[in-house]
Amino acid sequence: MDVKNQTDLKKKETLEAIEKLSLMDDNLMTLVFDRNIEATELLLNVILGRDDLKVLEVVGQREYKNPMHGGRSITIDIYAKDGDGKIYDIEVQRALAGADVRRARFHSSMIDTKMLKAGQEFKEFHESYVIFITASDVLGARRSLYHVNRVIEETGTYFGDGSHIIYVNGSYKDDNDPVGRLMHDFRCLSSVDMFYSVLARQVKYFKETEGGQEIMCQVFEELAEKRVTEEKKAFARRLIARGKQTLEEIAEDTDLPLEEVRELAGLQLA
Repeated sequence: MDVKNQTDLKKKETLEAIEKLSLMDDNLMTLVFDRNIEATELLLNVILGRDDLKVLEVVGQREYKNPMHGGRSITIDIYAKDGDGKIYDIEVQRALAGADVRRARFHSSMIDTKMLKAGQEFKEFHESYVIFITASDVLGARRSLYHVNRVIEETGTYFGDGSHIIYVNGSYKDDNDPVGRLMHDFRCLSSVDMFYSVLARQVKYFKETEGGQEIMCQVFEELAEKRVTEEKKAFARRLIARGKQTLEEIAEDTDLPLEEVRELAGLQLA
């Protein structure tokens, strides 16, 4: 098969994969909501049961670096900030493992580390919301929403530290409920079947127009390249652990930059 036919086949396979995407896939979800204030306001107002929330900023795939050397960092699907300064981390999770309750705790703590600058007082801490939209009912009580807040056990009263975690049941079905309609739209493969027009327009663009499909194809290519790089790093870590080769030899064998191999070695020794 010549290069052109290989390229055409790869693009055909990618377009077929795009057809199967819904907003429950973080690649499409991130593109739909990135810098889209209208769509993000809709999402947050529905989930929070409001109609007055105004979003000032929304960014897809925002990275939070762990300040601790060798500590785990995160890249959140959607970062948003509202007019009151509240911070929102919105995640979609298909896999059960990705919705582990300790992951929500970690996301919340990572957001907190970035919220105060040196010299600011704790009273300046804004509220934060970590919102997990999960493909299944991971908490198992057949509810549309699960609100997680700290409570004083002895009194049963809300602690009020401003930290909130919300799980949204992506399998919830009720077309008479705003949350049910929202989750219906998140499961839809076609824009014509969606309730909310602001979401339908964006899904139609990325899945059904030439310009949107080109962007999606580029995303798929970048993900493929990232997977290859991660596999190289994993191989390098194994070689470093064996200790039988120099870092220069490992860099040559894995086709990674020497500085990157040195960094991996430093992390393993930390």
